[in-house]
Amino acid sequence: MKLIEILVTNDDGLEARGVKEAAALMRTYGNVTVVAPSEPQSGKSAAISLENTLRLNLVESLSATEELGSLRIYGFTGTPVDCVKMGVNLFIGEGRMPDLLVSGINHGSNASVASVYSGTLGAAAEGAIYDIPSIGLSLCSHNPEPDFSGVIHYSRIIMDKLLETGISRGIYLNVNFPNLPLEEIKGIKLAHQGHGRWIREFDKRTDPRGREYYWIIGRFLNLDDAQDADHNLIDNGYVSIVPHRVDNTDYQEIERLRDLWSF
Repeated sequence: MKLIEILVTNDDGLEARGVKEAAALMRTYGNVTVVAPSEPQSGKSAAISLENTLRLNLVESLSATEELGSLRIYGFTGTPVDCVKMGVNLFIGEGRMPDLLVSGINHGSNASVASVYSGTLGAAAEGAIYDIPSIGLSLCSHNPEPDFSGVIHYSRIIMDKLLETGISRGIYLNVNFPNLPLEEIKGIKLAHQGHGRWIREFDKRTDPRGREYYWIIGRFLNLDDAQDADHNLIDNGYVSIVPHRVDNTDYQEIERLRDLWSF
């Protein structure tokens, strides 16, 4: 088989089941280099470490077999975006670039507004900045040991399409899987980022010394009744794929403001 070079990362940390499943899946497509946070880094979006000393640790290295690509796993003390930057630097040091970046498999939904905060998607966006075809994979369950059978099955379908056709420059894919057994998933749908937001986000509590503190919890407010909104598709049993852009410019709004604002 023709082996491609694949960079894998996540935001749940090196020990998360999801990144191990992603690495195992991607070894059927090529050589896999995992650079994942040493500790969980959820909700870090595009954060980078500017003032911390960062350490890289080679955890495991396996040679390629007749059926599987090689595997090397690094733990890195930075954020998901730091991990992508380090992974790219490893490849550049070897005189090449990754052919594909896979971020995940995340434990928890990254649909709707969650994609704004997501370290999983921050890493995928960073890959797109380097012109690497990039995809974020998320299972809508925070169970540390969920059923990944549906994710693996439909990820293969999506990966085959991605590798066959490619994706446009500056685009990264946000893929979310419903937390359902394989036989109950209805299929795959292209979607738009659903509109919603978190409300009542802070729970006020008291510690054993009587001091007040706050814990982020929140409730999601769905403001989008469109059938092709990603979070609605997931709720209806579909895998959703949203193409995101590194370039966040709203070109229609440029034209609207150009007509209204005179400088």
